[in-house]
Amino acid sequence: MYAKRSRFLTIMLTLGLAFFYIPMILLVIYSFNYSKLVPVWGGWSLRWYKELFQSAEVWSAVSLSLQIAVVNATFATALGTLAGLAMVRFGRFKGRTLFGGMLVAPLVMPEVITGLSLLVFFISLNQLIGWPAERGFATITIAHITFSMAYVAVTIQARLTGVGQTLEEAAADLGAKPFKVLTAITIPQLTPALISGWLLAFTLSLDDLVIASFVTGPGANTLPILIFSRIRLGLRPDINALATIMILVIAICVAIAAIVMFRQQRADLLDRQMADREES
Repeated sequence: MYAKRSRFLTIMLTLGLAFFYIPMILLVIYSFNYSKLVPVWGGWSLRWYKELFQSAEVWSAVSLSLQIAVVNATFATALGTLAGLAMVRFGRFKGRTLFGGMLVAPLVMPEVITGLSLLVFFISLNQLIGWPAERGFATITIAHITFSMAYVAVTIQARLTGVGQTLEEAAADLGAKPFKVLTAITIPQLTPALISGWLLAFTLSLDDLVIASFVTGPGANTLPILIFSRIRLGLRPDINALATIMILVIAICVAIAAIVMFRQQRADLLDRQMADREES
């Protein structure tokens, strides 16, 4: 019975991984296709990689997307951390339920509604105070912060709930000021969640298409908007080359993270073994 279950799980896992990775493998293969028509194989070539590195439009979109993603992730992490701290460490306060509901609303709100509401907000703001004069970097960044902050807040909230308040209370009993407790105890405990929240906000911003398409303006195309517009007009193989480069960069980052985690786990194991030997 166990062997049958194990075989079934193995088959399902293999099919799931194949369904996920085979399209990526095909994309990488066709990025080396000489033909201008994506479905037609014209032989192996680096033609589209050369054209990609000569395309000012593509790299302008990549640069804009990375700038927005970095600024968004930084501000979303800061604001989301404050919101998570308020929800977990401030106890019951007036308006807590309303605040919590507004905090998680972007998680369940359809992106179309979020994008449309932000568009109306920016138009109304322009009519009242004359800002923003044009939609672009600032409006996209603000829009991304509004929904990325919710994901960070949930991550921080879960981390704070898991670690408890024992160390913070002990530090306070020993005379540490609230700011000292925050910087010396709370933030170091939140480091894994802060890194996870920042990376999550960065990824969400880099990947967003729907909201950005509502709040952007002429000449401010992010990478997802550029790719989507090219798909509508006919996909060019240089986008396959760009996607292949992105896959390679992500794979290298994941490999580095795995190596760092493996070394950290091995160091922790050695420390425990040495501690056990000293005790014995």
